[in-house]
Amino acid sequence: MDMFIVQQFPYFGLFLLLMLGAIGFPFPEDAVLILCGFLIHNNVVQAAPALVVVACGMLVADFFLYHIGRKYGRKVVSHKRFRKILSARRLVRLKKKFDKWGALVIFLGRHLVGLRSQIFLVAGVLKMPKLKFVLTDAVSSVVTMSIMVSAGYWGGNTCERIMHDMEDAGSALLILVLISIVALLIWRLAVYRIGRDSEQGN
Repeated sequence: MDMFIVQQFPYFGLFLLLMLGAIGFPFPEDAVLILCGFLIHNNVVQAAPALVVVACGMLVADFFLYHIGRKYGRKVVSHKRFRKILSARRLVRLKKKFDKWGALVIFLGRHLVGLRSQIFLVAGVLKMPKLKFVLTDAVSSVVTMSIMVSAGYWGGNTCERIMHDMEDAGSALLILVLISIVALLIWRLAVYRIGRDSEQGN
């Protein structure tokens, strides 16, 4: 359903994926930004409006998490949706980081997959000034967007080159696939034997 939305309404689809990823659905921000770059490369979307959409999507998603943290405070760790994102132990650890580094935690932490959502929630819990949060998040978002969208754009170019080269290398690809399958079977057999020997040893 989500991929259908991206295909039919690519700008809205990118924005929606960023929103869903913010509340715990399996749509990582980095993956969405890479997808944006790939769509730009293939002329599915225009660069300028697509970048504006994903930039707004990132900021809205981040501020939403910040707002939730600010609204519920420390109770967020027991919220039925957000307790899956932020545990009480992680809250304590991140609070110490904020006490030591301040807004720099947001700038650096958002580039760590799996940690950014927690950081935004904690920023709200700690009642970081809204303007300070938005400005810091905006600067860090530009960095993330530049890296990931570029990766998707140039990755699409690389894929095209590989596909072009593979037109004359079909047999080599077939051999590679067969070797991979054999290697996988050997690895699984080895793991099975190790596990069986371990059970016998116990």
